[in-house]
Amino acid sequence: MSRKDRIAAIEAAAKQRILVLDGAMGTQIQNLKPSEEDYRGTRFADWSSPVQGNNDLLNLSRPDAIREIHEHYFEAGADIVETNTFSATTIAQADYKMESIASEIAREGARIAREAADNVTEATGIQRCVAGAIGPTNKTLSLSPDVNDPGFREVDFDQVYAAYYEQAEAMAPYVDFMLVETIFDTLNAKAAIKALLDLADKTGEHIPLMISGTITDASGRTLSGQTTEAFWNSVRHARPWAVGLNCALGADQLRRYVAEMARIADTRVLAYPNAGLPNAFGEYDETPEETSGHLGEWAESGLLNIVGGCCGTTPRHIAAIAAAVKGQSPREYGPRPPAMRLSGLEPFALSA
Repeated sequence: MSRKDRIAAIEAAAKQRILVLDGAMGTQIQNLKPSEEDYRGTRFADWSSPVQGNNDLLNLSRPDAIREIHEHYFEAGADIVETNTFSATTIAQADYKMESIASEIAREGARIAREAADNVTEATGIQRCVAGAIGPTNKTLSLSPDVNDPGFREVDFDQVYAAYYEQAEAMAPYVDFMLVETIFDTLNAKAAIKALLDLADKTGEHIPLMISGTITDASGRTLSGQTTEAFWNSVRHARPWAVGLNCALGADQLRRYVAEMARIADTRVLAYPNAGLPNAFGEYDETPEETSGHLGEWAESGLLNIVGGCCGTTPRHIAAIAAAVKGQSPREYGPRPPAMRLSGLEPFALSA
């Protein structure tokens, strides 16, 4: 089935019910307790620097484990899974001296997820889709990492744009959506948006875009200082297929901000909170029943079109969430804004 047909099928489903996104990839990988040797596999046995913790590398060294995680989320009721590519950019892979294989990591992550989705679709007759996960990178365009030099930046817009373009180009043959997620710096997200728009211009094929920001604390703002409304107005020119919030907070703390997004966005709203807040050991204690209880209420209140889980969530959480929103009507939304895009490499230069 072509991407166009897959998207048509999932859009038809989205008109009838709330779609379910998967849960945390990192949590599932941590539960496997992979060793340095597991991350290296045979190919990277002699790699010059430590690679443990580079979860995206497992696309190459343990593709079987990543495929199984995707399958477990589909079995739990997910309509869409995210690729294991959150850090599959040259910028993020520099931590492991693996910039040269970043695009291969991204491509294989997308291919593995596509294979899992197609197998489950064929077995069940229910269309399952893949979202290419594009994380924020570990560098920021808006904030200085040096408190003594507020004007200093580790990267510039062109570098971030190039990293995202390479990642997106590698994933494009396999995914149904691109998901720019966990956005703490909207300028980074704008670099990703421009890369995706330019890729569409080059290939002549538009891949629907989902965008998800992160409210970092009780201030109700992203790390770069935007409120939910400001964030939406900064990205709405991209005409996202869906927009929402994820990570940082549990459902109880995130609800007010999702409600605000639902009030102002004229497209689908997605939300995937953490399983509560981490405990003193960095672990998440919120049970599937607790998380799904919150999200079921969000669905009843008409806040959602797509729902899933972020840090700490598991297939059990997703199964409970899917059950909690089953039969609930998706949120209604108004007309989408006129098409606009970024021109050139200037992040704020808009043209009709």
